[in-house]
Amino acid sequence: MADLLRPHGPWLGQACFRHDSWRRTSLRLISLVVTGLLLSACSDSSTGGNSTQVSRNTPAAPPGAAPGSCWATHTTPAVIETVTVQVMTRPARTAPDGRVIAPARFRRETRQDIVRPRRESWFETPCPVDMTPQLVGSLQRALAVRGLYTGEITGQLDSATRASIRKFQKQDGFDNDQLSLLSARKLGLVAVET
Repeated sequence: MADLLRPHGPWLGQACFRHDSWRRTSLRLISLVVTGLLLSACSDSSTGGNSTQVSRNTPAAPPGAAPGSCWATHTTPAVIETVTVQVMTRPARTAPDGRVIAPARFRRETRQDIVRPRRESWFETPCPVDMTPQLVGSLQRALAVRGLYTGEITGQLDSATRASIRKFQKQDGFDNDQLSLLSARKLGLVAVET
């Protein structure tokens, strides 16, 4: 290959130039294909987030999850508190009569204590196949009626819609931008099972 790229004469130099431009064009095409694959993977995940549909072979669901149901995880970050304490490095020296000859020495030590550990919990979500543009449009209208969504009704699960979902769910103490099945039922988007 290196011999093909090395010019050996005027006509071979032109061949090398053509080969080099062909290689650049091929690299551009490959990068476009890879970019397209990455974007398609991103667009697939934007409709369903990190939810997983339960099948018999899917371990990514809580134990006892119904087949055909979809689940996602919610991570509650750990609460860490920084504590500063005084640690004695040398005790005070005292005379037999009780006088302090040399005071105690201390050093300041800072450490971090975990007040509440990180937790991951499961929550049921509408399945990605159910998140159609019609359902997302209804979701946007339901959030707009409650004063939580001010954008256009597009039927797209975009960042403004996700921010509105987060605001709605945060009212119940659930700080997540992925629509839970419970919230979908509260908004009247999914039938309530009896």
